[in-house]
Amino acid sequence: MPVSLLVIVGLILYFLLYRLYGGYLSKDVVGVSDEPTPAVRLYDGVDYVPANKYVLFGHHFASIAGAGPIVGPAIGIAWGWLPALLWVWLGNIFIGAVHDYLSLMSSVRYDGHSVQWIAGRVIKKRTGYIFALFIFFVLVLVVAAFASVLGKVFIKQPAVPTAYLIKIIGAFILGALIYKMRLHLGLATIFAIGWLIMSIFLGKFYPIKASYQTWMIVFFIYIIVAASIPVHVLLQPRDYMNAWLLVGGLVLGGVAIVFSFKPVLIPAFASFSPKIVAGQPSPFWPVVVLIIACGSLSGFHSLVASGTSSKQLSKEIEGLFVGYGSMLAEGFLSTLVVACIAAYAYSILSPDVVSALKTNYAANILKAQKSVGGPVGFFSKSYGAAVSSVLHLPLDFMVILATMWVAAFAMTTLDTTNRLARYTLTELLEPIKDTLPGVFDFFTNRWIASTVPAAIGIALAWTGAWHVIWPAFGGANQMLASIALLTAAAWVVKVQKKHGIMVVIPALFLWVTVTAALIWYLVVAVPTFIKKNPFQAYILGIVVVIMLLLNLILLFDYFSSKGEEVEAYEPK
Repeated sequence: MPVSLLVIVGLILYFLLYRLYGGYLSKDVVGVSDEPTPAVRLYDGVDYVPANKYVLFGHHFASIAGAGPIVGPAIGIAWGWLPALLWVWLGNIFIGAVHDYLSLMSSVRYDGHSVQWIAGRVIKKRTGYIFALFIFFVLVLVVAAFASVLGKVFIKQPAVPTAYLIKIIGAFILGALIYKMRLHLGLATIFAIGWLIMSIFLGKFYPIKASYQTWMIVFFIYIIVAASIPVHVLLQPRDYMNAWLLVGGLVLGGVAIVFSFKPVLIPAFASFSPKIVAGQPSPFWPVVVLIIACGSLSGFHSLVASGTSSKQLSKEIEGLFVGYGSMLAEGFLSTLVVACIAAYAYSILSPDVVSALKTNYAANILKAQKSVGGPVGFFSKSYGAAVSSVLHLPLDFMVILATMWVAAFAMTTLDTTNRLARYTLTELLEPIKDTLPGVFDFFTNRWIASTVPAAIGIALAWTGAWHVIWPAFGGANQMLASIALLTAAAWVVKVQKKHGIMVVIPALFLWVTVTAALIWYLVVAVPTFIKKNPFQAYILGIVVVIMLLLNLILLFDYFSSKGEEVEAYEPK
């Protein structure tokens, strides 16, 4: 079968979904209006700042994507390309896009409040607090997972940190051009694209080499600063540049695959239980949720949607493009990852590795990935080979572009996560605001509140054992998605007065799957990790147990609150 077919089917699928199902949600479920959004009504110049929809799309997509839609599918093809792709497509259709859009719009209707705050309002008051505690653990794992992956990328591809540093400088300049000098967005876009191209070019010739621990220290400092300064100074302009990095990468990769006419070389189905997590047989169900996260569905997206994006949405009607459209774009990115690897993986591997794969694909695929720099290297080199062979562009630069893709999104996720953790910590400390005002003011200071989650997350990532952290992050992330979906269902039924079955059924299916997967992780994977790194393994095990307990309470709260009326909310 030609690999071109996979990309074409994905494009058609996502276009139809956006027009039909997305339009239905926007018009009939949410009922978008012309009322001023929180970004307009509550403008404060720091967090509440209305953004152009294309600028906001760039921020939202880069924040929700991270390395997830690339790393997850690259590992997930150990089951074969068909199971990985079906999980991406079906997750997008029935869970991911619905979850993201409703999380964004419910937050907009509640003055930009977080999904956990909304849960406390539409389910039970205590639910919001328990949910916030659950989310804080998830955010710490997100910092740890993406810092670890990014540190490995910076070591394997030293051209990438140079390119990223130059891009950050360009983002500060772009922010000044747009918000201080009021430069026309078209001219600013030309600057942004030109600066991106220059950063990739200079990265090739001036690589920065440093140790893994050095990068951890750099990340620690960077995400504190980036999470504390006003969004229009760095976050919005940087992510607008990221949007063009996305567009350029998707267009080049999509065109290359469509016109490559290469056959799919890897097996459609390799094994139901290849050894993926901790070197143990990992059954597709339920373990897939621990591996393929963001490209299919992700609870972290609800935190971005209700944490930063809802505070920057200029008009309600633009929510479909930002929230729903970003999730479909992420699904297409994961489709492209699977397609590139399926067609070009053998061309980037040594003959002996290819021979081993043809002999026993399931047993050797993860070893093959390690030989070219892990999941990120596996994708970036396959992508580079595809674009270079079809469009005749320089291979080295295309590999840097693909790796820069991962790095840009992962770094954006890191500091957006820290900003979200700052908001969450403030909510968690709300009960002591009146009794211990001094303590509350100290720990909710935006610089202190950004430092706490950054310190814990970077400490977990310090050893570089990303393969230990990634499944824990994936499970926590998907568990969060099921609870956020239940919150969205409660909002749809109790506040919007609509039928919520299209949200409840996927949420419950996901809850059962992720609960089973995390139990499997505790019983099978964690004991294996203990032999290699006891401290990290025990910490992760304790975090997962706490999240499972909180998760049971949250599910109980949802069902016990059915039929209860929700107090009317008056926007500020």
